[in-house]
Amino acid sequence: FFFEVPRCGLSMTAWRSLVYSLSSRRCPPLRLPRWSHRGMQTMMSLPSSQESNHEKFVTQLGQTTPFPVSIEVDRAEGLYIYDKQQKRYMDMVSGVAVNNIGHSHPHVVQAIKDQLDRHMHVMVYGEYIQDAQLRFSDTLRGLLPPALNCVYPVNSGTEANEAALKLAKRVTGRRELVAFRGAYHGATHGSMSISSSAIKARTAAFEPLLPEVRFLDFNDEAGLDQITEQTAGVITETIQSDAGVRVPDAAFLQKLRARCTEVGALLIFDEIQCGMGRTGRLCAFERFGVVPDALTLGKALGGGMPVGALVSSTEHLTKFTFEPMLGHITTFGGHPVICAAANATLEVMARDIDFAEVERLGQLLEDLLTQDEEVREVRRLGLMFACDMATPERVTEVVKKCIEKGLLAFYFLSLPNSFRLSPPLNITEGQIREAGEIILQAIAETKQ
Repeated sequence: FFFEVPRCGLSMTAWRSLVYSLSSRRCPPLRLPRWSHRGMQTMMSLPSSQESNHEKFVTQLGQTTPFPVSIEVDRAEGLYIYDKQQKRYMDMVSGVAVNNIGHSHPHVVQAIKDQLDRHMHVMVYGEYIQDAQLRFSDTLRGLLPPALNCVYPVNSGTEANEAALKLAKRVTGRRELVAFRGAYHGATHGSMSISSSAIKARTAAFEPLLPEVRFLDFNDEAGLDQITEQTAGVITETIQSDAGVRVPDAAFLQKLRARCTEVGALLIFDEIQCGMGRTGRLCAFERFGVVPDALTLGKALGGGMPVGALVSSTEHLTKFTFEPMLGHITTFGGHPVICAAANATLEVMARDIDFAEVERLGQLLEDLLTQDEEVREVRRLGLMFACDMATPERVTEVVKKCIEKGLLAFYFLSLPNSFRLSPPLNITEGQIREAGEIILQAIAETKQ
C-alpha cells in the first residue's frame, strides 16, 4: 500500500507516518476501494438490499478518506451523539467546531420549525425582502463593531472566503493576495490557493492554483513590509486552526492592521473555526484590539445548519452591485431556514453563553490533560485545543481508544502528532472533568 499510492512529493518517512495516521483509524474493511498506481479505482459490486449501511456508505457516497470513523448516527442532543445501538459518545469536537451550543439546541430547532411553517426558498439571493435574512443581519451586526455593518450570507465558510477574495480585488482594483504559512481557509479552489498546509500533497494534485498569491510567516512582524501598494487583500485566520491552534502576538496583528491601512490593502480575518465564542470571545479578534475590513464566518454560525457569511462595510459590499452588476451571486445563500437557525444561534450566544466560563473550563481541561507527561504541549484559547503527543501513531492510538470509551476526539489535517478538542461552549464542569478522565485513561491504556 505504501508504494502503490502516489506520494506527491512526500518523503517515504513522512508518507508512512501519514498513511499510518489514517490507517489506524480504520474500522474492519467492507469492500473498500482498491488502490493502483493510477490512483483510486473502485472494484465494488452494485449495492444489494442485503448491504449494511456501512457498505452503502462507502459505495454510494463520495468518500474523503479510505478510513472514515464510521459511527452510525441515530440521534444527537446537547453534548452527546448516540449510535444505532444507543451507545453514547461525548462529542468533544462539536463536529469540528460546528455545534458550539451543542447538538439540536431547542431554540434553534424551534426557529427552524417556525420558519418552515412560513416558507423556504423563494428566490435567488438579493431579490426579495425576507424577514429571516433581516433578523439574522440585524442580530449579527449588533454583536460586531460598527465598521462591520453589512452582511452577505452564503452557504459555507469557504464560500465566504471566496467572496472575500473577490471583494478585496474589486474594492482595491489590485490583483495580489497575501496569506500566511500554516493557514487553512477551505477546500474550494480559491480557498485552497491561499492555504499553506505543511503536507504539500494536499494541494499538488489540484495545481495550478490562483496566481499572484504571496505567503508570509505567521506571527512574524519582519515580513509585513512585503505587503505593498500592489496588494489587494491580506487574509489570515485570527487564530490558526489546522496548524494546531497557533495564537499570534497582539503586536503582530496590530502591526498587520497598521500595514494594511498604510498601503490600502483590505485586511480579512477568517474566523470560520475560531469565531462564534470558541476562544472565549464572540470573535477572536476582540482579544487583540484589532478590527478587520472584512470578516468571514461559517461552521458554528448556523447552530448545526450549513451557513457562511462575509461581513464588511456597506460601502465595500455595495461594490458587488456594479462594474459589474451581479459581481457576486448565490442561489441558496441567505436561505430563510438557515438564516432563522443562524439568528437563533446568535441569540443563544448573546443570552446564554458566559465567555468567562468558557475560558475557565478551558483552563480546567488543560490542567487535567497536562497531568500526563505524554501530552507534550497543549495550545489553547477558550475551548479550542491542540494536544501534542510524541508521534502520529500515539495520536491515533489515543483517539481510537477515546472513541472506544465513548468520547470523540479528532485529528488535524496538517498536524499528525496532535489531536484536537473543541467541545460545546455550554459544557458543564462535571462533563469537562469526565472528559479529562476518559482521555487520561485512553492515554494510560494505550501505553506500550
